[in-house]
Amino acid sequence: MKKEGGLEKSDEHRHDVSMQTHTKEPMNTSLQFCPTLTCSARGQTGQGNIRVHDRGRERYRCRLCGHTFAARRGTMLEGLGKPTELIVTVVTLLAYGCPLQAIVHAYGLDERTVANWRDRAGSHCQRVHHAIIEQGSLDLVHVQADEIRVKGRSLIAWMGLSMMVSTRLWLGGVVSRTRDTALADGMMTQVRACSQAVCALLVCTDGWAAYPNSIRRAFREKVKETAGRGRARLHVWSELCIATVIKRAEKKRVVEVTRQMSYGCVEQAELLMKQSRGGTVLNTAYIERLNGTMRERLAALTRKCRHAAHRLGALHTGMYLIGCTYNFCFAHDELSCGQDGWHACTPAMASGLTDHVWSVAELMGYRLAPPPWVEPKRRGRPRTRPIFEDTKPKRPRGRPRKMTVSSFTC
Repeated sequence: MKKEGGLEKSDEHRHDVSMQTHTKEPMNTSLQFCPTLTCSARGQTGQGNIRVHDRGRERYRCRLCGHTFAARRGTMLEGLGKPTELIVTVVTLLAYGCPLQAIVHAYGLDERTVANWRDRAGSHCQRVHHAIIEQGSLDLVHVQADEIRVKGRSLIAWMGLSMMVSTRLWLGGVVSRTRDTALADGMMTQVRACSQAVCALLVCTDGWAAYPNSIRRAFREKVKETAGRGRARLHVWSELCIATVIKRAEKKRVVEVTRQMSYGCVEQAELLMKQSRGGTVLNTAYIERLNGTMRERLAALTRKCRHAAHRLGALHTGMYLIGCTYNFCFAHDELSCGQDGWHACTPAMASGLTDHVWSVAELMGYRLAPPPWVEPKRRGRPRTRPIFEDTKPKRPRGRPRKMTVSSFTC
């Protein structure tokens, strides 16, 4: 404590003083891959081409291409000078719905710094979501989709969300200024990227008229009906079912619920609901519960707040940050309760995508490998004649070299 002008002043008025410790992890070359796009071994681990270049700065070097790269390359932490513990703590608070202004006041950071970390974390989570979930390997069985009306600063936006009912896995989302067909098409395109090809699927939505056509456009395959030349026709999946749940409210209370099939038969839909344990009647209860989680953990979605969003980019990155932490980092209560007791289980674990509960630091430090190197195709016609090898020395081109007079004298 110091006294200045009769007043006591504390030196420890910021919480970030205790966060300046940075623990370096051991450098393991067997888990690293070369991120250089021009390298023939890019994205491949265990090839023996990675060596430690500088332990002080935590840099590696590829023996094939000769390029060096940092250990944080390809992660959310790349290029940031702040301690990893502080960045992970701030991102965790953002994932739990803490307002940005509260973090600024608590840790003494600049507001633009915290917003930049949020956007970087959301963009990184979007790439992780695409690399792990949108790979066409999930048997979805039962999907529910819905949209949220977002009121920001001088804007009205719509956030469309979709989820897999059996494992509570968030499949993706789209943010748009208008509630139009493009919003529904974007949502269904993401669901199609997660699903296996031509499988039995039930999609439950609300009464928005754009959903049935968007679902049919997304879930169809090319079928060649005639032999020879000609264009293949697009056929909707034979076991696709589209259900619509319409709720009528009076004085903010639901007084009537209408359930109908927009495509497919009721018997197939009931069989898929029983298989996914998604209830006994057509419903959208699970996606509405996910909407509540989004409103709880994304501070910009809170109603009647003073920290509403004024950019669509902030909503987009915040949505992916909340969605990825929900899938990989937070244990789901219903999934964790089993017959032999409580075991932590996330939606990604229930879907077979991961084998343990990820920490926020593990998610932010997840390295995304670039696509494997493909040898460029040789252009032009292939050579048919053998290459003629002339043993005679070729005549030098250009002017002959000038010779001095002294070279001819004896």
